[in-house]
Amino acid sequence: MPKLRPGVHHLAVCVTDLERAEAFFVGVLGLPVRERWTDDAGAPRSLWLDLGDGAFLAVEKVGGGQRRSDDGPGHHCVALPIERSEREAWKAHLAGAGYPVERESAFTLYLRDPEGALIALSHHPEPAN
Repeated sequence: MPKLRPGVHHLAVCVTDLERAEAFFVGVLGLPVRERWTDDAGAPRSLWLDLGDGAFLAVEKVGGGQRRSDDGPGHHCVALPIERSEREAWKAHLAGAGYPVERESAFTLYLRDPEGALIALSHHPEPAN
């Protein structure tokens, strides 16, 4: 059986409003833009954001539709790393940007992106206290 290489190549999220998603992922979370893609007509269709170590988050524009529920099958959330020492600063920054923390664990802050998908900011394995 062939083996996967360690690591993540990319994650992809589907959004209905690419400009609003960029304002969140780049403007609020600070992910750097790696590449922009357009459709055949030259309209923006995808934004690739650098996650480090060669991995990226592909933000893909799609038509309307319903987001799957959090308790249904499928991918649950996108988790991004933060420093434990910056946990409170992240909470204040997110609230100020209009994306308050929805819930939290000893390791992770959970919030929603503009489309309502779950985003996690985690400092695992270091607990908050």
